[in-house]
Amino acid sequence: MSLLSDLVDAVTAGSIEVVDLTAPLSGDTPILQLPEPFGNTWRFAFEEISRYDERGPAWYWNNFRSGEHTGTHFDAPIHWVTGRDGEDVAQVPPRRLVAPAVVIDRAERAAADPGYLLQIDDVRAWEAEHGPLPDGGWLLYRTGWDARGDDGEAFLNAGNTPGISVECAQWLAQESPIIGLGVETVGTDAGAAHSFDPPFPCHSFLLGAGKYGLTQLRNLDRLPARGAVVIAAPLPILRGSGSPSRVLALVER
Repeated sequence: MSLLSDLVDAVTAGSIEVVDLTAPLSGDTPILQLPEPFGNTWRFAFEEISRYDERGPAWYWNNFRSGEHTGTHFDAPIHWVTGRDGEDVAQVPPRRLVAPAVVIDRAERAAADPGYLLQIDDVRAWEAEHGPLPDGGWLLYRTGWDARGDDGEAFLNAGNTPGISVECAQWLAQESPIIGLGVETVGTDAGAAHSFDPPFPCHSFLLGAGKYGLTQLRNLDRLPARGAVVIAAPLPILRGSGSPSRVLALVER
């Protein structure tokens, strides 16, 4: 138990900081908008049941509704047709919800080019400086997009958002040791990914390889290039393709 005691003591003392990577969830949370005839996810909404009144004098609570892929959320393999025989969100092993993470920062390039795509050479250059991608860990891709998170129009940016190239997505899925990809944008793919070959390569390749996605992350600028531990906590929805999630990072200070 000494390791867990040491961890608790370090968190209490502040030598390990808990960084919240989660965007607040509300009716204003930006959501992906698909063109007809495709179906669209619900916006988050809640309805008051009682608030210390005649409906319930001592308690406050609400009903809520939300799509699985609304706000900061977790993509399970069965979210995509290529992973249809894979895990649903309730089947993801709990040990895989706690994993090391690295951050590749391309915020300056995305500021100059909102449609910037991460390339294999970008990852190789990062590895040359920081070491290999973590076996069984997350690759978190920082683009600075979380700064737009409170402005839905700027966040969605008419579909012009940064992402991952087709070749890089395939390489991350098939040749890298990571368990998943985390991004700051509305989805793991670039805004123009519907026109790629194949379309939506992050979804197609990564989920098809049994890997995971995390989206609409915030505060990646507070994480080191390597050394953080991410705790991703989706709801265990039976047969669920994903879930809104509270995503935390543990960082040594």
